[in-house]
Amino acid sequence: MTALQVAEMLGGRRILRRTITSDLELASAVNAGLPSGSLDHILDEVEGHIARNDDVYRIVGSARTLQRKRASRIALSAGESDRLARFARILVRSEEALGDKEKALGWIARPNRALSGKSPLFLLDSDAGTLAVERVLGRIEHGVFS
Repeated sequence: MTALQVAEMLGGRRILRRTITSDLELASAVNAGLPSGSLDHILDEVEGHIARNDDVYRIVGSARTLQRKRASRIALSAGESDRLARFARILVRSEEALGDKEKALGWIARPNRALSGKSPLFLLDSDAGTLAVERVLGRIEHGVFS
């Protein structure tokens, strides 16, 4: 997984208005605040697999604030941007681990025994939960049943 892949998941050059080629450039974009268009792009990517936008909003921040920022085209805060980039990273990594975007999106939304019956999506609102999801993805990448 590369910073370029995560940047593409966030809308790429068209939305980010810059080319991201390194982790440091991605970190700089996140710290400056991602455009709300990045959230729109992620919502379009997961449409049909994640039932409600509120599930994504819960990961990123306050639903009401995010709806207002999307409507007004206001940039996300550094914290919101960090959580959105973390979600994008998990989307990219799950697609790599499972080999297919459709499988990855289905996996993220379904309860998982390795995660105590919770869906990966449910756990992505915290760093500790994200680490648990990443561990399961690592096991999948190494062929361990998860």
